[in-house]
Amino acid sequence: MWLQVFVLYLSCLTLASQSQRDDRASLRRSNDHTGRCQYTFTVASPEESSCTGGGGAPETEGVLSRLTLLEALVSRLVAGGEEGEVGTRVEEGSLQEAYSQVTGERNQLQQDKERLSRQVQELQRRVAELGQEAETLRQKPCQQTHGSGGGQHEISQRPASDPAYEFGNAAYQEMKAEVTEVPASRLIPEAGHNFTGCGELVSVGEPVLHRKADGITGKYGVWLQDPEPKGPLYTNKTVWRIDTVGKDVRQLFAYEDMEQLSRGFPMKVLVLPEPVESTGATMYRGSLYYQRRRSRTLIRYDLASESLAARMDLPHAGFHGQHPYSWGGYTDIDLAVDERGLWAIYSTSKAKGAIVISQLDPESLEVKQSWETNIRKNTVANAFMVCGRLYTVASYTAPNTTVNHVFDTATGAGRAVAVPFKNKYRYNSMVDYNHGQRKLYAWDNFHMVTYDVRLGRVSHGSS
Repeated sequence: MWLQVFVLYLSCLTLASQSQRDDRASLRRSNDHTGRCQYTFTVASPEESSCTGGGGAPETEGVLSRLTLLEALVSRLVAGGEEGEVGTRVEEGSLQEAYSQVTGERNQLQQDKERLSRQVQELQRRVAELGQEAETLRQKPCQQTHGSGGGQHEISQRPASDPAYEFGNAAYQEMKAEVTEVPASRLIPEAGHNFTGCGELVSVGEPVLHRKADGITGKYGVWLQDPEPKGPLYTNKTVWRIDTVGKDVRQLFAYEDMEQLSRGFPMKVLVLPEPVESTGATMYRGSLYYQRRRSRTLIRYDLASESLAARMDLPHAGFHGQHPYSWGGYTDIDLAVDERGLWAIYSTSKAKGAIVISQLDPESLEVKQSWETNIRKNTVANAFMVCGRLYTVASYTAPNTTVNHVFDTATGAGRAVAVPFKNKYRYNSMVDYNHGQRKLYAWDNFHMVTYDVRLGRVSHGSS
Protein backbone atom coordinates (compact mmCIF):
# COMPACT_ATOMS: atom_id res chain seq x y z
CA MET A 1 0.00 0.00 0.00
CA TRP A 2 2.76 2.46 0.88
CA LEU A 3 4.51 1.63 -2.37
CA GLN A 4 1.40 2.75 -4.26
CA VAL A 5 1.31 6.06 -2.34
CA PHE A 6 4.98 6.61 -3.14
CA VAL A 7 4.32 6.02 -6.86
CA LEU A 8 1.52 8.63 -6.76
CA TYR A 9 3.84 10.97 -4.95
CA LEU A 10 6.40 10.66 -7.74
CA SER A 11 3.64 11.26 -10.27
CA CYS A 12 2.80 14.54 -8.52
CA LEU A 13 6.43 15.57 -8.55
CA THR A 14 6.40 15.01 -12.29
CA LEU A 15 3.40 17.32 -12.59
CA ALA A 16 5.46 20.04 -10.87
CA SER A 17 8.48 19.48 -13.07
CA GLN A 18 8.09 22.96 -14.65
CA SER A 19 9.39 24.53 -11.48
CA GLN A 20 12.69 22.65 -11.76
CA ARG A 21 12.60 22.70 -7.92
CA ASP A 22 11.41 19.16 -7.05
CA ASP A 23 13.02 19.30 -3.64
CA ARG A 24 10.50 21.92 -2.50
CA ALA A 25 7.52 19.63 -3.06
CA SER A 26 6.22 17.69 -0.02
CA LEU A 27 3.53 15.18 1.02
CA ARG A 28 2.10 15.55 4.50
CA ARG A 29 -0.13 13.16 6.45
CA SER A 30 -2.13 14.43 9.48
CA ASN A 31 -5.53 14.29 11.22
CA ASP A 32 -8.08 17.03 10.62
CA HIS A 33 -10.29 18.60 13.32
CA THR A 34 -12.65 15.54 13.14
CA GLY A 35 -9.85 13.04 13.61
CA ARG A 36 -9.84 11.72 10.03
CA CYS A 37 -6.49 11.11 8.38
CA GLN A 38 -5.65 13.47 5.52
CA TYR A 39 -2.83 13.51 2.97
CA THR A 40 -1.65 16.98 1.77
CA PHE A 41 0.67 17.48 -1.20
CA THR A 42 2.48 20.85 -1.43
CA VAL A 43 4.39 22.23 -4.42
CA ALA A 44 5.99 25.79 -4.41
CA SER A 45 5.21 28.09 -7.34
CA PRO A 46 8.14 28.42 -9.73
CA GLU A 47 7.36 32.06 -10.52
CA GLU A 48 5.25 33.74 -7.80
CA SER A 49 6.60 34.60 -4.39
CA SER A 50 3.06 35.16 -3.09
CA CYS A 51 -0.47 34.42 -4.18
CA THR A 52 -2.37 37.46 -5.55
CA GLY A 53 -6.04 37.50 -6.38
CA GLY A 54 -8.54 34.81 -6.07
CA GLY A 55 -7.51 32.89 -9.10
CA GLY A 56 -4.25 31.29 -10.12
CA ALA A 57 -2.48 30.73 -13.37
CA PRO A 58 -4.05 28.13 -15.66
CA GLU A 59 -1.24 25.72 -15.10
CA THR A 60 -1.52 26.18 -11.33
CA GLU A 61 -5.24 25.46 -11.49
CA GLY A 62 -4.51 22.29 -13.48
CA VAL A 63 -2.01 21.20 -10.89
CA LEU A 64 -4.50 21.86 -8.09
CA SER A 65 -7.21 19.87 -9.84
CA ARG A 66 -4.84 16.95 -10.33
CA LEU A 67 -3.74 17.21 -6.69
CA THR A 68 -7.38 17.06 -5.62
CA LEU A 69 -7.84 13.90 -7.69
CA LEU A 70 -4.65 12.53 -6.19
CA GLU A 71 -5.88 13.12 -2.64
CA ALA A 72 -9.14 11.28 -3.46
CA LEU A 73 -7.22 8.33 -4.90
CA VAL A 74 -4.89 8.22 -1.91
CA SER A 75 -7.86 8.26 0.46
CA ARG A 76 -9.46 5.34 -1.42
CA LEU A 77 -6.18 3.39 -1.36
CA VAL A 78 -5.65 3.99 2.33
CA ALA A 79 -9.25 2.96 3.12
CA GLY A 80 -8.88 -0.17 0.94
CA GLY A 81 -5.58 -1.03 2.59
CA GLU A 82 -7.05 -0.76 6.06
CA GLU A 83 -10.02 -2.95 5.03
CA GLY A 84 -7.61 -5.48 3.46
CA GLU A 85 -5.57 -5.59 6.65
CA VAL A 86 -8.73 -6.14 8.68
CA GLY A 87 -9.90 -8.86 6.23
CA THR A 88 -6.51 -10.54 6.38
CA ARG A 89 -6.59 -10.53 10.17
CA VAL A 90 -10.14 -12.01 10.13
CA GLU A 91 -9.09 -14.72 7.61
CA GLU A 92 -6.02 -15.59 9.64
CA GLY A 93 -8.19 -15.90 12.73
CA SER A 94 -10.60 -18.25 10.91
CA LEU A 95 -7.76 -20.41 9.60
CA GLN A 96 -6.26 -20.62 13.08
CA GLU A 97 -9.61 -21.71 14.51
CA ALA A 98 -10.09 -24.32 11.75
CA TYR A 99 -6.57 -25.65 12.28
CA SER A 100 -7.21 -25.99 16.00
CA GLN A 101 -10.44 -27.89 15.27
CA VAL A 102 -8.76 -30.27 12.80
CA THR A 103 -5.92 -30.88 15.26
CA GLY A 104 -8.42 -31.75 17.97
CA GLU A 105 -10.29 -34.15 15.69
CA ARG A 106 -7.04 -35.79 14.65
CA ASN A 107 -6.07 -36.34 18.28
CA GLN A 108 -9.53 -37.81 18.98
CA LEU A 109 -9.22 -40.18 15.99
CA GLN A 110 -5.80 -41.28 17.20
CA GLN A 111 -7.26 -42.05 20.61
CA ASP A 112 -10.13 -44.00 19.01
CA LYS A 113 -7.65 -45.96 16.89
CA GLU A 114 -5.59 -46.92 19.96
CA ARG A 115 -8.74 -47.95 21.83
CA LEU A 116 -9.94 -50.11 18.92
CA SER A 117 -6.49 -51.70 18.61
CA ARG A 118 -6.64 -52.69 22.27
CA GLN A 119 -10.12 -54.17 21.75
CA VAL A 120 -8.93 -56.16 18.71
CA GLN A 121 -5.98 -57.53 20.68
CA GLU A 122 -8.32 -58.57 23.48
CA LEU A 123 -10.68 -60.28 21.02
CA GLN A 124 -7.77 -62.11 19.40
CA ARG A 125 -6.65 -63.29 22.82
CA ARG A 126 -10.17 -64.53 23.63
CA VAL A 127 -10.44 -66.32 20.24
CA ALA A 128 -7.14 -68.08 20.92
CA GLU A 129 -8.39 -69.16 24.37
CA LEU A 130 -11.67 -70.43 22.92
CA GLY A 131 -9.75 -72.33 20.24
CA GLN A 132 -7.68 -74.04 22.92
CA GLU A 133 -10.82 -74.90 24.89
CA ALA A 134 -12.49 -76.31 21.79
CA GLU A 135 -9.43 -78.41 20.98
CA THR A 136 -9.40 -79.75 24.54
CA LEU A 137 -13.08 -80.68 24.28
CA ARG A 138 -12.55 -82.42 20.94
CA GLN A 139 -9.78 -84.55 22.41
CA LYS A 140 -12.06 -85.82 25.15
CA PRO A 141 -13.74 -89.18 24.45
CA CYS A 142 -17.16 -88.76 22.87
CA GLN A 143 -18.60 -91.69 24.81
CA GLN A 144 -18.21 -93.24 28.22
CA THR A 145 -19.44 -96.77 28.89
CA HIS A 146 -20.24 -98.21 32.27
CA GLY A 147 -20.56 -101.98 32.57
CA SER A 148 -23.73 -103.38 34.05
CA GLY A 149 -24.06 -107.12 33.89
CA GLY A 150 -24.21 -108.42 30.32
CA GLY A 151 -24.88 -105.00 28.80
CA GLN A 152 -23.51 -101.54 28.91
CA HIS A 153 -24.98 -98.05 29.16
CA GLU A 154 -23.76 -95.65 26.51
CA ILE A 155 -23.85 -91.96 27.46
CA SER A 156 -23.35 -89.24 24.84
CA GLN A 157 -21.37 -86.22 26.02
CA ARG A 158 -22.00 -82.73 24.62
CA PRO A 159 -19.33 -79.98 24.60
CA ALA A 160 -20.44 -77.12 26.83
CA SER A 161 -19.02 -74.53 24.43
CA ASP A 162 -20.97 -75.85 21.44
CA PRO A 163 -23.78 -73.35 20.61
CA ALA A 164 -25.97 -76.15 19.29
CA TYR A 165 -26.31 -77.50 22.82
CA GLU A 166 -26.77 -74.30 24.78
CA PHE A 167 -29.50 -74.33 27.36
CA GLY A 168 -32.84 -73.47 25.82
CA ASN A 169 -31.91 -74.57 22.31
CA ALA A 170 -34.66 -76.75 20.85
CA ALA A 171 -32.22 -79.20 19.29
CA TYR A 172 -30.49 -79.56 22.65
CA GLN A 173 -33.77 -80.15 24.44
CA GLU A 174 -34.48 -83.03 22.05
CA MET A 175 -31.05 -84.64 22.22
CA LYS A 176 -29.77 -84.04 25.75
CA ALA A 177 -31.14 -87.26 27.30
CA GLU A 178 -29.71 -89.95 25.07
CA VAL A 179 -28.97 -92.97 27.27
CA THR A 180 -29.23 -96.25 25.40
CA GLU A 181 -28.59 -99.76 26.65
CA VAL A 182 -26.89 -101.97 24.07
CA PRO A 183 -25.29 -105.40 24.32
CA ALA A 184 -21.58 -105.36 25.10
CA SER A 185 -20.96 -107.59 22.08
CA ARG A 186 -22.07 -104.76 19.78
CA LEU A 187 -19.18 -102.62 21.04
CA ILE A 188 -16.46 -105.25 20.73
CA PRO A 189 -15.04 -105.93 17.24
CA GLU A 190 -15.02 -109.51 16.09
CA ALA A 191 -11.68 -111.24 15.60
CA GLY A 192 -10.01 -110.14 12.37
CA HIS A 193 -12.70 -107.51 11.62
CA ASN A 194 -11.73 -103.88 11.08
CA PHE A 195 -14.55 -102.38 13.12
CA THR A 196 -15.59 -98.84 12.25
CA GLY A 197 -19.24 -98.69 13.19
CA CYS A 198 -21.95 -96.38 11.91
CA GLY A 199 -23.85 -93.71 13.77
CA GLU A 200 -25.36 -90.29 13.51
CA LEU A 201 -23.16 -87.25 12.95
CA VAL A 202 -22.41 -85.57 16.28
CA SER A 203 -19.76 -82.98 15.41
CA VAL A 204 -17.59 -81.62 12.61
CA GLY A 205 -14.09 -80.43 13.49
CA GLU A 206 -12.15 -77.37 12.42
CA PRO A 207 -11.11 -77.18 8.73
CA VAL A 208 -7.51 -78.26 8.06
CA LEU A 209 -5.86 -76.68 5.01
CA HIS A 210 -3.88 -78.95 2.64
CA ARG A 211 -3.43 -76.72 -0.40
CA LYS A 212 -4.62 -73.51 -2.03
CA ALA A 213 -5.28 -73.56 -5.79
CA ASP A 214 -3.18 -71.13 -7.81
CA GLY A 215 -5.17 -69.90 -10.82
CA ILE A 216 -8.74 -68.66 -11.28
CA THR A 217 -9.74 -72.12 -12.54
CA GLY A 218 -9.29 -73.36 -8.97
CA LYS A 219 -11.98 -71.22 -7.34
CA TYR A 220 -14.30 -74.25 -7.51
CA GLY A 221 -13.21 -77.84 -7.71
CA VAL A 222 -13.25 -81.44 -6.53
CA TRP A 223 -10.57 -83.15 -4.54
CA LEU A 224 -10.75 -86.55 -2.82
CA GLN A 225 -9.18 -89.88 -1.99
CA ASP A 226 -10.57 -93.32 -2.79
CA PRO A 227 -11.95 -94.86 0.44
CA GLU A 228 -11.79 -98.38 -1.10
CA PRO A 229 -9.04 -98.37 -3.78
CA LYS A 230 -8.40 -101.33 -6.11
CA GLY A 231 -5.03 -102.57 -7.30
CA PRO A 232 -1.48 -101.54 -6.53
CA LEU A 233 -1.29 -98.62 -8.97
CA TYR A 234 -3.31 -96.23 -6.81
CA THR A 235 -3.82 -96.46 -3.04
CA ASN A 236 -5.94 -94.79 -0.40
CA LYS A 237 -3.11 -92.24 -0.06
CA THR A 238 -3.40 -91.13 -3.68
CA VAL A 239 -5.02 -87.70 -3.94
CA TRP A 240 -7.22 -86.78 -6.90
CA ARG A 241 -8.09 -83.26 -7.99
CA ILE A 242 -10.21 -81.54 -10.67
CA ASP A 243 -10.32 -77.76 -11.15
CA THR A 244 -13.87 -77.29 -12.41
CA VAL A 245 -13.90 -73.67 -13.64
CA GLY A 246 -14.03 -73.74 -17.45
CA LYS A 247 -16.14 -74.82 -20.42
CA ASP A 248 -14.30 -78.08 -21.18
CA VAL A 249 -13.04 -79.55 -17.90
CA ARG A 250 -11.29 -82.86 -18.57
CA GLN A 251 -8.03 -82.91 -16.57
CA LEU A 252 -7.79 -85.23 -13.58
CA PHE A 253 -4.64 -84.64 -11.52
CA ALA A 254 -3.17 -87.49 -9.46
CA TYR A 255 -0.82 -86.88 -6.52
CA GLU A 256 1.14 -89.57 -4.73
CA ASP A 257 -0.01 -88.38 -1.31
CA MET A 258 -1.04 -85.30 0.69
CA GLU A 259 2.53 -84.05 0.90
CA GLN A 260 2.90 -84.01 -2.88
CA LEU A 261 -0.45 -82.25 -3.14
CA SER A 262 0.71 -79.55 -0.76
CA ARG A 263 3.83 -79.07 -2.89
CA GLY A 264 1.81 -78.96 -6.09
CA PHE A 265 3.62 -81.85 -7.85
CA PRO A 266 1.18 -84.24 -9.59
CA MET A 267 2.56 -87.65 -10.48
CA LYS A 268 0.13 -87.97 -13.39
CA VAL A 269 -2.51 -86.05 -15.34
CA LEU A 270 -5.34 -88.05 -16.88
CA VAL A 271 -7.54 -86.67 -19.69
CA LEU A 272 -11.18 -87.69 -19.23
CA PRO A 273 -13.19 -88.88 -22.25
CA GLU A 274 -16.13 -86.52 -21.54
CA PRO A 275 -16.13 -83.02 -19.95
CA VAL A 276 -17.08 -82.68 -16.28
CA GLU A 277 -20.09 -80.72 -15.00
CA SER A 278 -19.56 -78.81 -11.74
CA THR A 279 -18.31 -80.21 -8.40
CA GLY A 280 -20.39 -83.36 -7.90
CA ALA A 281 -17.79 -86.02 -8.77
CA THR A 282 -16.70 -88.77 -6.37
CA MET A 283 -14.19 -91.63 -6.17
CA TYR A 284 -15.00 -95.25 -5.28
CA ARG A 285 -13.35 -98.64 -5.78
CA GLY A 286 -10.86 -97.56 -8.42
CA SER A 287 -13.28 -95.48 -10.49
CA LEU A 288 -14.10 -91.80 -10.85
CA TYR A 289 -17.84 -91.11 -11.04
CA TYR A 290 -19.01 -87.82 -12.52
CA GLN A 291 -21.78 -86.05 -14.46
CA ARG A 292 -21.20 -85.26 -18.12
CA ARG A 293 -21.40 -81.55 -18.95
CA ARG A 294 -24.83 -80.18 -19.88
CA SER A 295 -26.58 -83.54 -19.44
CA ARG A 296 -28.07 -85.92 -16.89
CA THR A 297 -25.60 -88.61 -18.04
CA LEU A 298 -23.46 -90.25 -15.35
CA ILE A 299 -20.03 -91.65 -16.24
CA ARG A 300 -17.81 -94.22 -14.54
CA TYR A 301 -14.16 -93.77 -15.53
CA ASP A 302 -11.83 -96.66 -14.67
CA LEU A 303 -8.55 -95.31 -13.31
CA ALA A 304 -6.42 -98.39 -13.96
CA SER A 305 -7.30 -98.75 -17.66
CA GLU A 306 -7.87 -95.00 -18.14
CA SER A 307 -11.06 -95.67 -20.05
CA LEU A 308 -14.81 -95.11 -19.88
CA ALA A 309 -16.28 -98.13 -18.07
CA ALA A 310 -19.98 -97.24 -17.94
CA ARG A 311 -22.45 -94.48 -18.72
CA MET A 312 -26.11 -94.09 -17.82
CA ASP A 313 -28.71 -91.33 -17.75
CA LEU A 314 -30.09 -90.57 -14.27
CA PRO A 315 -33.85 -90.80 -14.90
CA HIS A 316 -35.74 -87.47 -14.82
CA ALA A 317 -32.86 -85.69 -13.05
CA GLY A 318 -32.63 -81.94 -13.45
CA PHE A 319 -29.35 -80.67 -14.89
CA HIS A 320 -27.42 -77.54 -15.87
CA GLY A 321 -29.10 -75.12 -13.48
CA GLN A 322 -32.59 -76.65 -13.11
CA HIS A 323 -32.20 -77.78 -9.48
CA PRO A 324 -28.78 -76.66 -8.12
CA TYR A 325 -27.66 -76.03 -4.56
CA SER A 326 -28.07 -72.47 -3.26
CA TRP A 327 -24.65 -71.35 -4.53
CA GLY A 328 -25.50 -72.31 -8.12
CA GLY A 329 -22.60 -73.63 -10.20
CA TYR A 330 -24.76 -76.18 -12.09
CA THR A 331 -24.69 -78.41 -9.00
CA ASP A 332 -27.85 -80.26 -10.03
CA ILE A 333 -26.41 -83.78 -9.61
CA ASP A 334 -24.13 -84.53 -6.66
CA LEU A 335 -22.57 -88.00 -6.42
CA ALA A 336 -21.54 -89.32 -3.01
CA VAL A 337 -20.06 -92.40 -1.35
CA ASP A 338 -20.37 -93.72 2.20
CA GLU A 339 -20.29 -97.00 4.13
CA ARG A 340 -23.40 -98.18 2.26
CA GLY A 341 -22.22 -97.53 -1.31
CA LEU A 342 -22.70 -95.06 -4.17
CA TRP A 343 -25.40 -92.38 -4.11
CA ALA A 344 -26.84 -89.63 -6.32
CA ILE A 345 -28.28 -86.47 -4.72
CA TYR A 346 -30.48 -84.50 -7.14
CA SER A 347 -34.06 -83.39 -7.87
CA THR A 348 -36.71 -83.87 -10.55
CA SER A 349 -39.63 -81.92 -11.97
CA LYS A 350 -41.96 -84.40 -10.26
CA ALA A 351 -40.32 -83.71 -6.89
CA LYS A 352 -40.65 -79.95 -7.61
CA GLY A 353 -37.14 -79.12 -6.42
CA ALA A 354 -37.09 -81.33 -3.32
CA ILE A 355 -33.99 -83.47 -2.85
CA VAL A 356 -34.19 -87.00 -4.23
CA ILE A 357 -31.67 -89.63 -3.08
CA SER A 358 -30.93 -92.66 -5.26
CA GLN A 359 -28.63 -95.55 -4.47
CA LEU A 360 -26.72 -96.60 -7.61
CA ASP A 361 -25.10 -99.79 -8.75
CA PRO A 362 -21.38 -98.95 -8.74
CA GLU A 363 -20.73 -101.08 -11.84
CA SER A 364 -23.63 -100.23 -14.16
CA LEU A 365 -24.83 -96.94 -12.60
CA GLU A 366 -28.41 -98.20 -12.62
CA VAL A 367 -30.74 -96.89 -9.88
CA LYS A 368 -31.34 -99.50 -7.20
CA GLN A 369 -33.69 -97.52 -4.93
CA SER A 370 -34.81 -93.90 -4.49
CA TRP A 371 -36.14 -91.70 -1.67
CA GLU A 372 -37.84 -88.33 -1.95
CA THR A 373 -37.24 -85.88 0.92
CA ASN A 374 -38.99 -82.65 1.91
CA ILE A 375 -35.74 -80.66 1.78
CA ARG A 376 -35.72 -78.02 -0.97
CA LYS A 377 -32.44 -78.46 -2.84
CA ASN A 378 -31.95 -74.77 -3.64
CA THR A 379 -32.27 -73.81 0.03
CA VAL A 380 -29.18 -75.74 1.15
CA ALA A 381 -25.54 -75.11 0.19
CA ASN A 382 -24.31 -78.70 -0.09
CA ALA A 383 -25.00 -82.28 1.00
CA PHE A 384 -23.16 -85.50 1.79
CA MET A 385 -23.95 -89.08 2.85
CA VAL A 386 -22.79 -90.80 6.06
CA CYS A 387 -23.96 -94.30 6.99
CA GLY A 388 -26.94 -94.14 4.65
CA ARG A 389 -28.05 -90.76 5.98
CA LEU A 390 -28.20 -87.54 3.98
CA TYR A 391 -26.85 -84.42 5.70
CA THR A 392 -27.24 -80.89 4.32
CA VAL A 393 -25.18 -77.75 5.00
CA ALA A 394 -27.14 -74.55 5.56
CA SER A 395 -24.79 -71.94 4.03
CA TYR A 396 -21.76 -71.88 1.74
CA THR A 397 -20.53 -68.38 2.77
CA ALA A 398 -21.34 -67.92 6.46
CA PRO A 399 -18.14 -68.56 8.46
CA ASN A 400 -20.17 -70.24 11.21
CA THR A 401 -23.09 -72.24 9.85
CA THR A 402 -24.64 -75.64 10.60
CA VAL A 403 -25.41 -79.04 9.21
CA ASN A 404 -29.15 -78.39 9.37
CA HIS A 405 -31.03 -81.46 8.07
CA VAL A 406 -30.67 -85.23 8.23
CA PHE A 407 -32.65 -87.82 6.25
CA ASP A 408 -32.28 -91.50 7.12
CA THR A 409 -32.80 -93.86 4.16
CA ALA A 410 -33.23 -96.76 6.60
CA THR A 411 -36.40 -95.25 8.09
CA GLY A 412 -37.45 -92.83 5.32
CA ALA A 413 -37.71 -90.04 7.91
CA GLY A 414 -35.93 -86.72 8.21
CA ARG A 415 -35.58 -84.02 10.84
CA ALA A 416 -33.79 -80.76 11.57
CA VAL A 417 -30.43 -80.80 13.34
CA ALA A 418 -27.87 -78.15 14.29
CA VAL A 419 -24.31 -79.46 14.03
CA PRO A 420 -21.83 -76.53 13.82
CA PHE A 421 -19.91 -76.28 10.55
CA LYS A 422 -17.34 -73.70 9.45
CA ASN A 423 -16.77 -72.14 6.03
CA LYS A 424 -13.43 -70.63 6.93
CA TYR A 425 -12.75 -69.16 3.49
CA ARG A 426 -16.34 -68.05 2.81
CA TYR A 427 -17.25 -69.93 -0.41
CA ASN A 428 -17.62 -73.68 0.03
CA SER A 429 -18.48 -75.29 -3.30
CA MET A 430 -17.93 -79.00 -2.52
CA VAL A 431 -18.37 -81.23 0.55
CA ASP A 432 -17.81 -85.02 0.35
CA TYR A 433 -17.49 -87.71 3.01
CA ASN A 434 -14.68 -90.29 2.96
CA HIS A 435 -15.62 -93.23 5.18
CA GLY A 436 -12.12 -94.72 4.88
CA GLN A 437 -10.54 -91.63 6.44
CA ARG A 438 -13.63 -90.70 8.52
CA LYS A 439 -13.30 -87.12 7.22
CA LEU A 440 -15.16 -84.56 5.15
CA TYR A 441 -13.31 -83.19 2.11
CA ALA A 442 -14.24 -79.66 0.98
CA TRP A 443 -13.23 -77.05 -1.58
CA ASP A 444 -13.64 -73.64 0.07
CA ASN A 445 -12.82 -70.67 -2.19
CA PHE A 446 -9.56 -72.05 -3.73
CA HIS A 447 -8.71 -73.89 -0.46
CA MET A 448 -8.66 -77.69 -0.20
CA VAL A 449 -9.57 -78.58 3.39
CA THR A 450 -10.63 -81.58 5.47
CA TYR A 451 -12.78 -81.85 8.59
CA ASP A 452 -12.66 -84.59 11.19
CA VAL A 453 -16.11 -85.93 12.00
CA ARG A 454 -17.39 -87.65 15.10
CA LEU A 455 -20.26 -90.11 14.97
CA GLY A 456 -22.50 -90.79 17.95
CA ARG A 457 -24.09 -93.93 19.20
CA VAL A 458 -23.82 -97.09 17.14
CA SER A 459 -26.77 -97.52 14.82
CA HIS A 460 -28.83 -100.70 15.31
CA GLY A 461 -29.09 -101.03 11.55
CA SER A 462 -25.38 -100.86 10.84
CA SER A 463 -23.60 -103.81 9.36
